[in-house]
Amino acid sequence: MNHIKRMTTAICLPLGAFFCLNGCATTMAPTYTRPAAPVPAVWPSGPAYQPETATPSQKPVADIPWQEFFVDSQLRTLIDLALKNNRDLRVAILNIERSRALYQIQRSDLFPKVDASADASFQRVPAGLTGAGTAATVDQYNVGLGVSSYELDLFGRVRSLKDQALEQYLATEQARRSVQISLVSQVAASYLALAADREQLQLATETLKSQNSSYQLTRSRFEAGVSSALDLNQAQTSADTARVDIARFTTLVAQDVNALNLVVGSPVPDDLLPTALSKTLTALKDVAPGLPSDVLLRRPDILQAEGQLKAVNANIGAARAAFFPKITLVSSIGFGSDDLAGLFKPGSFAWKFAPQITLPIFDGGANRANLKVAEVDRDIAVAQYEKAIQTAFREVADAMAQRGTIDEQLAAQQSLANATSESYRLSQARYDKGVDSYLVVLDSQRFLYSAQQNLIAVRLARLVNQMTLYKVLGGGTSE
Repeated sequence: MNHIKRMTTAICLPLGAFFCLNGCATTMAPTYTRPAAPVPAVWPSGPAYQPETATPSQKPVADIPWQEFFVDSQLRTLIDLALKNNRDLRVAILNIERSRALYQIQRSDLFPKVDASADASFQRVPAGLTGAGTAATVDQYNVGLGVSSYELDLFGRVRSLKDQALEQYLATEQARRSVQISLVSQVAASYLALAADREQLQLATETLKSQNSSYQLTRSRFEAGVSSALDLNQAQTSADTARVDIARFTTLVAQDVNALNLVVGSPVPDDLLPTALSKTLTALKDVAPGLPSDVLLRRPDILQAEGQLKAVNANIGAARAAFFPKITLVSSIGFGSDDLAGLFKPGSFAWKFAPQITLPIFDGGANRANLKVAEVDRDIAVAQYEKAIQTAFREVADAMAQRGTIDEQLAAQQSLANATSESYRLSQARYDKGVDSYLVVLDSQRFLYSAQQNLIAVRLARLVNQMTLYKVLGGGTSE
């Protein structure tokens, strides 16, 4: 009994020491250093950009939840529905769960896997092999606990793979945030597009009524010999133009509803659909971009690219560790007997301890090639990370360029619409008094219709620009 006690102690002490060494192992991965951002330290400036007027107390855009940015109740309800039902976001969330499980699988390799086993074998030995001249039946029963192929991570190979899985998991979480930002902005863009097209359809319908009235009046005057055939055909042209626009915007409105249903992930109730852009009280907040280094490095797509860079950097440590010895342990402890009833009797105790060390000597250059692949993957990830920053900088700069001029464009377009409306009123009055021909009235009416259409388009562009600037600055990630 004392002999058994000494044997079990001899097993436990080395295992405890090995586990301690394994827990203290460091990786051979290169020290991670964030690459410098390959973009200017300040945003572009010039005639297209307006000077920044942000106050020190202004909240960073990334900290403004979409609930604060979009204050229209219908739009917020649609965004909330999309966050619950959109399939792209659902896939992104499932990818997080998958990456988390993969990380847990990789992390489990840091610990020994203990299995319980029980087996029995029955063998008949022929008389010629027993040495006793008679056949014999050999029975054997075994039960025990065992550790199979546990690697002592003295050089950090397993830990590097665990770090790689962790960074990939964190990158997947950033991918989910990026999908959510895109989803919020896509819902808002679809909502605003539908509102604009419905207003355009309403404008075309009202214009057609006015053009039909003008056409009927011109036709009556033509039949009376007062107006010319040219006047009649001009009036018909204006009416037909409005009819074409009605058909076109009717199609666009239907397509906008279909797009909104897709992005929301379920049919949108009619009471949540906007009727016109002028009645869409989005009241989008005006946001300040801040400094590129503060903004770009907080965008989830940039963080995702950096997470992938960290993952391939950790993989270099695993590739380097492959050049060093690999130590694995196989051990078991239990009981064995040739009789089931005597399986747990004194003297049936059994143990096995089989450490193994493998040192790579010749592998045909496989380890060096694997290390080269890991290092090239790291260089690729660096280039992708830098490209992601450059793309983000361009997106913000483009949005800021439009932001700097869109208000002036809107003011000019509003002034143009007002002027054409007054011109139409005056031309109608001059025609009624016989000063001008009806062609002048028709021209004024066409100019007014075009100016009103462009005004709706510019108002839409301004709202979309505010939403786009909010998106590219990393806002909209709050749950």
